Amino acid sequence: MRWMAAEHPEIDLANPDSFVHEVPYGWFDHLRSEHPVFWHPERAPNQGFWAVTRYDDLTAIHMDWRTYSSELGAVSLEELDDEQLEIRKSMLETDPPRHTELRAICSKRFSARGVGKYEDWIRDVARDVLDRALPMGEFDFVPEISRDLPIRFLCSIFTVPQEDAPQLISWGDQMIANQDPDLSRAVIDRDDTEAFRLLPFRSPAAYEVFDYADRQRDLRLADPRDDVINALTVAQSEGVLNEQEFHNYFGVLMIAGNETTRHTISHGMLALMEHPEQLKLLQEEPDRIPRATEEILRWATPVHHFRRTATRDLELRGAEIKRGDKVVTWYSSANRDEEVFPEPYTFDVTRTPNDHVTFGPGGPHFCLGAHLARLETKILFQELLPRLKSIELAGPVERIRSDFVNGIKRMPVRIVAA
Repeated sequence: MRWMAAEHPEIDLANPDSFVHEVPYGWFDHLRSEHPVFWHPERAPNQGFWAVTRYDDLTAIHMDWRTYSSELGAVSLEELDDEQLEIRKSMLETDPPRHTELRAICSKRFSARGVGKYEDWIRDVARDVLDRALPMGEFDFVPEISRDLPIRFLCSIFTVPQEDAPQLISWGDQMIANQDPDLSRAVIDRDDTEAFRLLPFRSPAAYEVFDYADRQRDLRLADPRDDVINALTVAQSEGVLNEQEFHNYFGVLMIAGNETTRHTISHGMLALMEHPEQLKLLQEEPDRIPRATEEILRWATPVHHFRRTATRDLELRGAEIKRGDKVVTWYSSANRDEEVFPEPYTFDVTRTPNDHVTFGPGGPHFCLGAHLARLETKILFQELLPRLKSIELAGPVERIRSDFVNGIKRMPVRIVAA
């Protein structure tokens, strides 16, 4: 049965406006308690989806790719026809064994050992970013710090010019934040985006990303390098990737990888400003920062949800899910599940255990960039916090209009350096 569709019309998780001022945690609390598998209607042409809000259910779904497929539909709420799905398919929209084959192209480069060799370089970049930003005293934390570090590091491991970073950030904003009129040239739920239906995120910025990827590939063909783009280039030349798969893979790594880490850092700094006793503890005991990084990741949850598609009829907590139904797992809810995290709305940098699902619960789709995101976040706060005598908000925090990415686009701060 598809219950709850009419009982709570105020709950609208498919409306990006519901996430503009804050994450609607109150709705998630209610759903976890009363209707953890909830049929959520959508505006046409979408058909609706099952909203899954509990930690244990999310974990079970993501570990069972045979029942809950990534390949039968997008990983977002958008419903794609067969042509769209085939052309727009990235590594995210595949199941094993194809997913395993695609992941293997770059997995060693994003392993703990693969990214660990960059630790000193990341620390140097973090210091450079802070050396430039902190003397300003008052500035927007997002463009000056949290957005700058991840993209500069990605430019390094992709061996593309550092001066390309602002353009890569702009393309990422336009694609990932495709529901925000401040960031997107084609707002997916407001503008006519039919001309872009075959592009990732229905974003015209994808054309420019693909052109950029092609230019970088041509450079590798002429002069091979030991980098991620070269690995993708070799995979294409060997027939492992076709051209559109090369484009989509490049976009996932370069664009999505930067966006999520940046929002984690922004939310982490905001949480520390809102909980000064936690900030003081980390400044006095910096050895706690690696553990604190896990709480920052739980607290931030930079991606609200991922969607799967049911491969067969089944029942989950009494809900009768039909083959082809969208099943949407809400990470923002699972990371606040009181059955897993005692006092989930307490920001506690000493929390242990802290088995958050920010990178996924495991399984084939566990985040490829998890080790990199952890390392960048840890290093940024290790370098930043000792330099702060004080930090406070200097204006309102502005969130990205999105039901997919939990992002901050502006966060003015005022600091006094130590």
